[in-house]
Formats: sequence, C-alpha cells, structure tokens
Amino acid sequence: MVKQRQIEVLVGGFIAIGIAALVMLAMKVSNISAFTEHEGYEVVAKFNNIGGLKAKAPVTMAGVHVGRVVGVDFDQDAYKAVVRLRILPKFDRIPVDTSAGIFTSGVLGESYVGLEAGAEEEYLRAGSEITLTQSAMVLENLIGKFLFDKAAGDDSSKNDEF
Repeated sequence: MVKQRQIEVLVGGFIAIGIAALVMLAMKVSNISAFTEHEGYEVVAKFNNIGGLKAKAPVTMAGVHVGRVVGVDFDQDAYKAVVRLRILPKFDRIPVDTSAGIFTSGVLGESYVGLEAGAEEEYLRAGSEITLTQSAMVLENLIGKFLFDKAAGDDSSKNDEF
C-alpha cells in the first residue's frame, strides 16, 4: 500500500512538472513573459508593409534582443504602417542612421524587427524616427509574382516558337 502511494506521488509530481513546462513554453512563444519591459526609450519606424508584425514582437540588433514593438498604427497621410519600438535603456548608443527591417524567424514564423547600425556619431533618443526601413517580405506576394512571371515566360516562349 505504501509502495502504491509513492508511485502515485511520483506520477503526480511528474505530471505537475510537465504542465509547468507547457505553461512556460506557451508564455515564451506568445511573448507573455515580456510584459515587464516598461523601461527604455521609444523610437518610430515607418514601413510600406509590416506583414504579420504585432505588438510585443522582439527588436534585435546583431541577433541580440534590444527591445520590443510596443504598438503598430497607420499613417493616413503617408499610407504607411507606423511601428513604435521601445529600446532598452542600456542600448543608448544606436546611431541615428540605423536601418530597420522586418524579418521572420522560427518554425511558427514569428515576425520581428531587426536593426542594423549605421555610422553616424549621433544616437537615437526618445521620439527619434528610423527613416531607413525595409518592409516585410510577404510570402503570398512572392508566390504570386513567381507564378505570374512563370506564366508570362511560358506564353512568350510558345509565341517565339511559331
């Protein structure tokens, strides 16, 4: 009877550890663990197309996490997406001519903003705008362009044979 009780306790502990691991994985994948980043300074970048970029997406520089996306809006005058980025305070020496691009990572295709440093000696501050931007590559657009080019190429080759 005591042996049976020990096995039940071990199985229960194993299941509890498994559930805790699943909760932590879910928090990591959904960026829920990033709610604590309220410090830093905000900068803005405007993009023609942001693809699937959402608030709380990571901002990286050379593969290192330097901040988060805090909001996505639409500029009705320029017809561009306005992305607000919060950069952590310890990264206060990012040049003003830094470029920003939207990329996709991981199996789930999470979008993130990647920064590439410029060469200016002035640095980004709160309220600065990153003017050099590269929009997201939307897979559907690439496939459509490929298929259209392929169809146009096939038709022209048939016409050349006659």
